[in-house]
Amino acid sequence: MNDCIFCKIINKEIPSTIVYEDEEILAFRDINPVAPVHILVIPKKHISKLTELSDGDEIIIGKIYKVINKIAKDENIFDKGFRVIVNCGEDGGQEVGHLHFHLIGGKKLGTKICE
Repeated sequence: MNDCIFCKIINKEIPSTIVYEDEEILAFRDINPVAPVHILVIPKKHISKLTELSDGDEIIIGKIYKVINKIAKDENIFDKGFRVIVNCGEDGGQEVGHLHFHLIGGKKLGTKICE
């Protein structure tokens, strides 16, 4: 059995505030937002981290970026700007072992690489 919290969210075993869903991608609001808009965008296929992409996964990664643009438009942050962050591995700050993209915006973000 998979103990991945994001897989449980995908399977609707844990509630979340979903903002986008299709056959391959799920996007939901972060429970600890760092900005007015903080949405996690994940592939439904379990990929542990960015360095564990398999052949063909580049298709879903490209689709995720298209979905991020759609969500940014829906959240009214597309024109003013936003940040997309992917943490990879322990030293990179990845806390959940499922590839995920942080879409952050809705305020002027700092100039640091990551906040």
